[in-house]
Amino acid sequence: MSSIRNTGSPENSYLDAALECILDVGVKRTTITDIARRAGVARMTIYRKWPDMLTLLGDLMVREWLAEAAELRPDEAAAPVDAESLAQNVVDVCRSMRNNAFFCKIVDVDPEFLIPYIFYRRGRTQDALLSMIRGFLQVGQESGTVRAGDPAVMARSILLTTLGFALSMRTMTDEVKPAELDAELSLQLQRYLAP
Repeated sequence: MSSIRNTGSPENSYLDAALECILDVGVKRTTITDIARRAGVARMTIYRKWPDMLTLLGDLMVREWLAEAAELRPDEAAAPVDAESLAQNVVDVCRSMRNNAFFCKIVDVDPEFLIPYIFYRRGRTQDALLSMIRGFLQVGQESGTVRAGDPAVMARSILLTTLGFALSMRTMTDEVKPAELDAELSLQLQRYLAP
């Protein structure tokens, strides 16, 4: 999936530098100084946009992970949304997220960074994903190809289910292949969404 990186803005070049640093050494070992050095600017240039590393990291997560989910955005010109296509779309995004280098680096080196977003609060990425899924559900419901129900509740149910497959897949692939589990997720979502 394409990234929204390299759009020519200085902000994106600084986020690119942050991503490169994190991919090299992880979140905890990356500093604003490292990012500024990699971007070829003074530290204060970075601090003018982001007051601290956590704020910068939040913007980087939103940028990178929403690029992975870009295909979840409903397209009115596209074919009607149905249970099967929506389920497969969600599974594809889940798989893409699991294979995203930035996500993998965090899971491999700094998994504790994800804990607040799993147990305590939603992040901007999760809110954006909920909005995208809800939009798709509304399109499908209007055409009668997705079951009736509150799209806000359904979107949350889909995201909760999918997060388990994104975050814990590695723990479940000792005797089965990821593709087999992805097929099961698709089946679960199709049956949940079918009219």
